[in-house]
Amino acid sequence: MIKDIVFPEVYDIAIAIVQEHEGLDEYNAYVFNFQEESIKNVLITSTGYGVINDVKKKTSTLRHYFEEIETLDYKLIEPVSKEVFGISNEYWISFSSNGQLFDKQYIFLPESIIEANFQMIPFIDKKGVIIK
Repeated sequence: MIKDIVFPEVYDIAIAIVQEHEGLDEYNAYVFNFQEESIKNVLITSTGYGVINDVKKKTSTLRHYFEEIETLDYKLIEPVSKEVFGISNEYWISFSSNGQLFDKQYIFLPESIIEANFQMIPFIDKKGVIIK
């Protein structure tokens, strides 16, 4: 049973929402592998949910698969519309490394993807919000 599976804690994997061009409303989600080994069979699901103007909102759930993400590398997950910044944006990542299964949830809270929270994102030298 799945409840009997032990998922070790995930370290050195991050998700970022990145502004592609300064001054433009073009954003993408990326996954980063800061580990010293590659990760394999990477499955990422993304969904948004919350309330905007007293109306419940929920986006479609999207699934993304990468066979492998090399050490100290990153992959583009998906474009992100600025319209969903007012709701929670959730990313679940599952992957295997050294024969073990890992799983972690990342949530960008409503209104957390704002310029005041931007920082330089490693590897791509663009500004955005990153969760490790």
